[in-house]
Amino acid sequence: MGIPTALYYLVAAVAVGLLVTRLVRSRRGSGGPVHDRYEAAFLNGGPARAVDSALAALRADGRIAIGGPGIVAVVRPTAHDPVERAVLQEHAAAPHGALHHLRLAVMRHPAVQEIGDGLAERGLLVDPAVRRVTNRWCAAVGVTTFVLLPVSFFLTIGEFAVSEEVSAPFVFKVIPALFAMGAAAVVCGTASAGRVTPAGRRALAAYGRERGHLADAGHLVALYGLRALPDPVLREQLLAAARVSGFRRPGRGGRPGPFPHHHSSSSSSGADALGVVTVWCADAGSCGGGGGGGGGSCSSGSCSSGSCSGGGSSCGGSSSSCGGGSSSSSCSSSSS
Repeated sequence: MGIPTALYYLVAAVAVGLLVTRLVRSRRGSGGPVHDRYEAAFLNGGPARAVDSALAALRADGRIAIGGPGIVAVVRPTAHDPVERAVLQEHAAAPHGALHHLRLAVMRHPAVQEIGDGLAERGLLVDPAVRRVTNRWCAAVGVTTFVLLPVSFFLTIGEFAVSEEVSAPFVFKVIPALFAMGAAAVVCGTASAGRVTPAGRRALAAYGRERGHLADAGHLVALYGLRALPDPVLREQLLAAARVSGFRRPGRGGRPGPFPHHHSSSSSSGADALGVVTVWCADAGSCGGGGGGGGGSCSSGSCSSGSCSGGGSSCGGSSSSCGGGSSSSSCSSSSS
């Protein structure tokens, strides 16, 4: 084996090894069960599904009312968990009671954002920043493969020019190395697109088996999406609020739609007060469009660039941990 051939195989071995190591490290964690419906909602559809679950529970027992063109009024300011408290806090701080604005503000609230942080720490969800870096690594290996292929053809031509007897063209010798790099880049890109880890999918499935019989509005939304709500009026109001952002729901298998990123000067009062940065949002549909999806789990994304406009919820598998924690990462730029 000549030096050029050896270099090709060395580059391929290093590239494949780095991608495998990166993927494994990005998806490991202590694991564990899904603790509550908010974690299940976050895994199924990110911040939007978690907020929709809280809104459905508040509306179902009459603590809030949603009327007219999606205007929210608080009837009884009683909260049973941190996410419901976030809804009441953001409603009190909002200049108007528009449902879609309230949803967006609560998505960016630390109580919701920390659900994703907790799930990521336990290895049930992949942190958006980690996913972005992994995607860059995958792309870099793919580009390297693309560049080395024509280089190998030039080296083959040069080999024939300087030598009359060639046992096998150079390009044939290095094709296995190039194929390994290209395949690794594709597999890496596909795997890194999923925001929910295998441990997260197993935990979500176990939660569904244990709690799937619960028929209260909050659990129905968390597990199956807005379309599972038995109240047609509430269902349409929340679906309409989810559509206001103009985001597209993630497709089957958890692939996010092409979310535009909006940067706005307005920001969640709770998030600003604590100086947190919203992380779990636009990427993968977690905050973008679609609260009304079905119950499938998706494995993709959270808030890649930090925009939080929209909200839909449906993606399968998702992440997040309990409703309210201490240090949260939230989406810096966010929507209005």
